[in-house]
Amino acid sequence: MRPPAPIGALVSHIEVTAASVQRGDIIQLGGQACRVRDLFQLPQGAAQLVFESGELLAIHTRTRLVAVRLLRRR
Repeated sequence: MRPPAPIGALVSHIEVTAASVQRGDIIQLGGQACRVRDLFQLPQGAAQLVFESGELLAIHTRTRLVAVRLLRRR
């Protein structure tokens, strides 16, 4: 079970690409929610995502994914 979102935080569904994905984004793949632990830039603008489960996903520059991102209010 995940801890509740901190007070003052908003959850937003956003479209991410290899250029805009961030650590902490949650991406649903095959019906399973995967949180991005780390990411590496690859040649020609692609990116390799490392999930908390240890799985890897390489995405092309044109790949579009829907992610959940925690936005902190100030």
